[in-house]
Amino acid sequence: MRVKEWQGHIVFLHEIAHGTADRSYGIHVAKLAGLPEAVLRRAETILGTLENGKTSGNLAKLADDLPLFAAVRPRPVVAETAPSAVEEALKSVEPDGLTPRQALEELYRLKGLLGG
Repeated sequence: MRVKEWQGHIVFLHEIAHGTADRSYGIHVAKLAGLPEAVLRRAETILGTLENGKTSGNLAKLADDLPLFAAVRPRPVVAETAPSAVEEALKSVEPDGLTPRQALEELYRLKGLLGG
């Protein structure tokens, strides 16, 4: 596939050509696919290291550093708290046994427990 780079972006020319590409465009494709910015930056760092030959023969260390998604901040750990009144009320609800009218009434009751 023919590809052109323009102002830091790539443009796929919708043209298939014989031979190999002049370089890898995987990170560009990942960006188009919507991967998180932190993952893209980490991939660019790793690619730069590989392209510049800065591995000093220590490919094992680089491989240990490869989990791209490790660059994304983990979700904060939320301390366990006592269940809310709504959570407690939901434990007793049997949705499959409710008529549509009962389900609506239950929804309003639960909303009332939230104060809204």
